[in-house]
Amino acid sequence: MTGDIQQVAARPVTLVRSKAPLRVSFCGGGTDVPPYPADHGGVVLSATINWYAYGTLARTAGDAIEVESVDYGLSARYGQHDDLIYDGKLDLVKSVLRRLCRDRAGLRLYLHSDAPPGSGLGSSSALVVAMVGLFNHSRRLGLDEYAVARLAYQIERTDLGIVGGMQDQYAATFGGFNFMEFSADGAVVNRLRIDADVVNELEYSLLLCYTGQTRMSGHIVERQMSAYVAGAADTTVALQSMKLLTLDLKKALLHHRLADFGSLLHDAWEYKKRLDAGISTGQIDELYAAARHKGALGGKVLGAGGGGYLLVYCPFDKKRAIATELERLGGKIAPFGFSPSGVQSWEVQ
Repeated sequence: MTGDIQQVAARPVTLVRSKAPLRVSFCGGGTDVPPYPADHGGVVLSATINWYAYGTLARTAGDAIEVESVDYGLSARYGQHDDLIYDGKLDLVKSVLRRLCRDRAGLRLYLHSDAPPGSGLGSSSALVVAMVGLFNHSRRLGLDEYAVARLAYQIERTDLGIVGGMQDQYAATFGGFNFMEFSADGAVVNRLRIDADVVNELEYSLLLCYTGQTRMSGHIVERQMSAYVAGAADTTVALQSMKLLTLDLKKALLHHRLADFGSLLHDAWEYKKRLDAGISTGQIDELYAAARHKGALGGKVLGAGGGGYLLVYCPFDKKRAIATELERLGGKIAPFGFSPSGVQSWEVQ
């Protein structure tokens, strides 16, 4: 019986969108870079922020997929039978298409991010996760969070040979505050239940400052791991010390000891700099020293180093003076908040 109920035809889906959050890594970066995790186990403490990498997949009447990347200022068209050769132009996109989009007819892929590549916020990995999320949703692949993160990692590190760690893909996929463990068997993501008061206080106390320059982290990471493989004592000690500090930072966060958390960030930065001479620069040293002189408890450069964003923990009555000084020296303060969600995909009708 249908009675007076009218059947309404479902409107066709015209767009699929996705977004994956960028992250700030508090401690442990470097211990997630092979071969260290297989040898000793790595740990990273990080949180995702309300900056995102975005993807849109649209149907067109064409016979190929049209790609536009706002961040790189590039566009391309790949036909059904075109060889997707890695040549330094949109290689991340090509690798995703190779893996997940054999049928490329009648599609348009549009990509952009809230932060540029080389920012130290995991933007490239977040973009890959967003693309995997797009095709996972549109093709009904049924990949769970671990499968999405693992595939994104394989696309970057295996398919393209981009040197780096494992943390970024898992952070963008799972979202929120996470304590991540890495080993020869893969990754385990432990979601942390952080009280709202603590999250609010962290947002109030932390400054995110753009140093004015991006960097490509591959060479820094390569040198760091080469030194570890060669048995350099300073590198090995720094990695082990960062592991222990990551545990201390997690405890301070869970126990609401945020002043200790800020001071531990300083200790983490001191050990991180010991991994490679290129992690800090004269400009970064100047900005960080100025922040400390004005009262900052601690901080660190995000990502592999060499540029990008500086994260600084400030006492509440010092924050404005620290921000003013950083901007006087050429830094740019960037407002942000924490994001509890990982990659999300949805349909637009």
